[in-house]
Amino acid sequence: MTSSPPPVPPELSPGRAFALDRGLVDLLRGKLPEVAEHTIAAVMDEVPAYDDAFGGPMGGTIEQAVQMALAGFLRLASQGRTIDPGTPLSPALEGAYALGRGEARSGRSADALLSAYRVGARVAWRELAATAVANDVPADTVAAFAELVFAYIDELSAASVAGHADELETSGRVRQRYLDRLAAGLLRGDAADELAGAAARADWRPPKTLTAVLLPEAQVRPVLGLVDAARTLQVGEDAPGLPSGLSVLLVPDLGGRSRARLMRILDGRAAVAGPSRAWLEVRTSYRRALRALHLRTGQASLDTEEHLPTLVLGADPEALADLRAQALAPLAGLKPAAADKLSSTLRAWLLHQGRRDEAAGALFVHPQTVRYRMGQLRELYGDRLDDPEMVLALTLALGAPPEDGAERVKEESG
Repeated sequence: MTSSPPPVPPELSPGRAFALDRGLVDLLRGKLPEVAEHTIAAVMDEVPAYDDAFGGPMGGTIEQAVQMALAGFLRLASQGRTIDPGTPLSPALEGAYALGRGEARSGRSADALLSAYRVGARVAWRELAATAVANDVPADTVAAFAELVFAYIDELSAASVAGHADELETSGRVRQRYLDRLAAGLLRGDAADELAGAAARADWRPPKTLTAVLLPEAQVRPVLGLVDAARTLQVGEDAPGLPSGLSVLLVPDLGGRSRARLMRILDGRAAVAGPSRAWLEVRTSYRRALRALHLRTGQASLDTEEHLPTLVLGADPEALADLRAQALAPLAGLKPAAADKLSSTLRAWLLHQGRRDEAAGALFVHPQTVRYRMGQLRELYGDRLDDPEMVLALTLALGAPPEDGAERVKEESG
């Protein structure tokens, strides 16, 4: 990172050296306050970013920089073209560098700053040249004077751009550290007052909601380019329980149609999107996305909102296993193949609310086959198949779909 303005070049531009007459320099110096005033007015009028800048905290700094730049130029013009770092130009470059840093802190872009320099150079040259011509300065000297003006402005512009870039790099790193801490704290579930303070230190305006998105590290930059990157938080290895190779994005305000747009952005990126939650509660969105990771297939992305039953049933695998064992106890004495056929039939019958034809269609068997198997199940369960508590237990026990189409293969082979 550059810590000071770039070195002053030995010459501002090629061409013969010259020096303005001392009397003319004194005359021009007397007009500097007026020229500075007109320069500032033109910048405010022609560069929208500076419309109210001179009334803000940077106003004094900018006015001082304009005065310093004009004075530095006249010193240069009175001494000749050739200079070195020990000449009076150095303070002007240092002032331009400081101006660039201050403008970055104020949130104005380098483009706005360069536009201000262009406008300022035009106005200053017009007024200074008018004075020179009125005092019968020879045409070749006026031409050399013009070269010096714009070469000088180029040097000031370069110094300011360097200051602007250095400030962004420094403040950007500091702010990013604050943002990283905030994001990690959100996933840890830190206290609300701590999170609010962290958001303020990071200069991050909290959205109404955040959505946790888990995705491969290689997909982070492409996705950031398609969402509200300025307010999206990112967490990598600091995310609790996150598998290696994945990152977390906390994307702001994704409800309704915005969520559909997010899923289009994530299409084919092997991502998992948790639910939208109030920003202080985004930890719950992250936890759900973590639980849904195993549901991904290939590079397809997954919206947890579309898999809620499966996620509920898989929330406590041990409890689900115990429930299955209890609910399917009447089938325990059968051969595995027979038990599989009856359990798949019972599942289809429950999910289709006893509609035999629809259950048969789901199983790819004849409706009479369903009728026959349900007769066997009633012999095993008796009146309990009409008991709401048993129906609930069986629905939960058999609610999760079979993996990889195993049920269909069994039905078609048996």
